[in-house]
Amino acid sequence: MSLVPMSQILIKAQAEGYAVGGFNMNNLETLQAIIEVAEEERSPVIVQLSEGAIKYVGIEYAAACVKVAAEKVTVPVALHLDHGGSFKKIVQCIRNDFSSVMIDGSKLPFADNIALVQKVVEAAGAVGVTVEAELGKIGGTEDNHTVDEREASMTVPEEAKEFVERTKVDALAIAIGTAHGPYKGKPELDFARLEAIRKLVDIPLVLHGASGVYDEDIQKAISMGICKININTDFQQAFSGKIREILNNDPKVYDPRKILGPGKEAMREKVREKIRLMGSNNRA
Repeated sequence: MSLVPMSQILIKAQAEGYAVGGFNMNNLETLQAIIEVAEEERSPVIVQLSEGAIKYVGIEYAAACVKVAAEKVTVPVALHLDHGGSFKKIVQCIRNDFSSVMIDGSKLPFADNIALVQKVVEAAGAVGVTVEAELGKIGGTEDNHTVDEREASMTVPEEAKEFVERTKVDALAIAIGTAHGPYKGKPELDFARLEAIRKLVDIPLVLHGASGVYDEDIQKAISMGICKININTDFQQAFSGKIREILNNDPKVYDPRKILGPGKEAMREKVREKIRLMGSNNRA
């Protein structure tokens, strides 16, 4: 089927009490792993591209590949910009048929974040494109942007309520203790904060930096209202780990298909694991 707005996927997930993966692609093999398993598991899926991935793949190539992939499957697929840093980048993605965009103004003062999101919502909403925003800082590294864990600030529930009311954003990424990239220890999620936000905000809530979060914490977050969960690092580690194994075992291998193919297979199993963990299998 054709690409669908992310809001269409998330509204159903929120109503039925499961979450849908925001799964990052970085090349053709990672896209194939995501799409193939989503179809096999009968799961809706959100294919994400960071600005770094867009620069690496090329926005025209990436958008074309995802559109073709979506047309070949029967499950709902959204194409989403992850952590868009500027209004210019948002417009570029909309012009290249992204069905959803995230504008990340979380580093800005509260009022400036609201003003930026309002501008994006006005532009994207006019053409039916879903908008995700972020309030509070997620620790760790995303592409080239690093937020030290000590400096990461949690989302304030009352600010979340005001933010959503004033921006009319479709989905909100909140900071409750997760981080981008590998964790050094067990991540401690602030479930009391999530509960308070859920009571004040009725739109879909998003959890970033979920790679490495314990399964039981993911399931608890979903039960408390999280309905989109972003995964990237777990997939990258599975993909690159298998490639490293292939090259170490056979230094003479040179055919990219024999190197990248096993990497794709390793990622496929990780995608399947995450879909079933989130409960989005058999929901398409």
